Amino acid sequence: MSGPYSPPPGMPPGPPPPGTPAGPPPPPGGYWPPAGYQPPPPGPTYALSGPSYAPSGPLPGPPPGTRPGGYVAAHKPGAVPLRPLRLGDILDAAFKIIRYNPKATVGSSVLVAALAMAIPVLVTAVVAFAVDVSVDPEGNQIGQEAALAWAGVLGSFVLGSVLQSLGLILVTGMVAQVTMAATLGARMGLSEAWAATAGRRWRLVGLTLLLGLVLTVVLVAYLVSWVAVISADDWGLVMLWGVLTVPLVVAGLCWFWIRVYYLPVPVLMLEDVGIWRAVTRAYDLTRGHFWRLFGIALLTSILTGVASSMLSMPIAMLGQVPLLAGAGTQTAFVILMLSQALSTVVGSAFTAPFSAAVTSLLYLDQRMRKEAFDVELIARTGLR
Repeated sequence: MSGPYSPPPGMPPGPPPPGTPAGPPPPPGGYWPPAGYQPPPPGPTYALSGPSYAPSGPLPGPPPGTRPGGYVAAHKPGAVPLRPLRLGDILDAAFKIIRYNPKATVGSSVLVAALAMAIPVLVTAVVAFAVDVSVDPEGNQIGQEAALAWAGVLGSFVLGSVLQSLGLILVTGMVAQVTMAATLGARMGLSEAWAATAGRRWRLVGLTLLLGLVLTVVLVAYLVSWVAVISADDWGLVMLWGVLTVPLVVAGLCWFWIRVYYLPVPVLMLEDVGIWRAVTRAYDLTRGHFWRLFGIALLTSILTGVASSMLSMPIAMLGQVPLLAGAGTQTAFVILMLSQALSTVVGSAFTAPFSAAVTSLLYLDQRMRKEAFDVELIARTGLR
């Protein structure tokens, strides 16, 4: 139903614009254009150049309850969102990587630890049944043959531990490859992860030996300084030396751990660089982020230490039961060594790949923060 014109609220009264038909008033807040107004011509349209990409699945939408135009989750084709990571993202992704790649992570760690710990178990079994390792009735001394047997057993355990450490170095390299694949939404088996480390294994061993040599030289030099101070036979000087140097050495070791030792392995495995370049590259990536990396690395060490103790301690304690119960010395001795080896295998089954996954994720996080590596990763997934 038409009616006479009336201006919108808040506008001065006056006649309607020319050509305006009589009718109901405009809604509140409406606006009458001035006389002679013409709408602007439509603007040009643009089209993206280059090939078109289609995602393999639906794109992630806004979180439930988010208003239109609100926060939208980052692209997440795999274990981590492709953006700078928070602590929760890193820990959650480390668990997911182990869960969805069990053979290449837990399986490789168990395989390495089992092969290494088989050496002391076999040596102990042979020695225990070939030589009398029991303590004499007085309970204070053992014979010469038994002493040599004990030395052989301890030496075999040390050898097994060294071989396990070298094997876990290769496991760390494999987990770095698994982490990169999981970031892009792919999975790796044990053989695939091993093949991905081809051409870098000896460099990885050389990197570890180089960093271990540097750390050993520093610690030996510090111990020699303590010997020199103690030989001065001045306890006041000894106390002063301890107060001044112990905090500095601890701080220096923490700095060396994060700036030099922590990230070179994923750099070496995921970039085409040599040993020295891996060290300098890791040093550059950690610049300006020491405390954040130190906090995450320390928390990871505490978590893995507690988890390793909870997994291995019951097995180690059970291994002592036959010895305490007065069973045959040889059998109890073998069971004790077997329990120690088994606890070592179980303890490293989870902690080694978890620590390696966290380290690799921190490497990716630092590159996303400093080099916009997330943009490159998104391009690798075939999305724009």
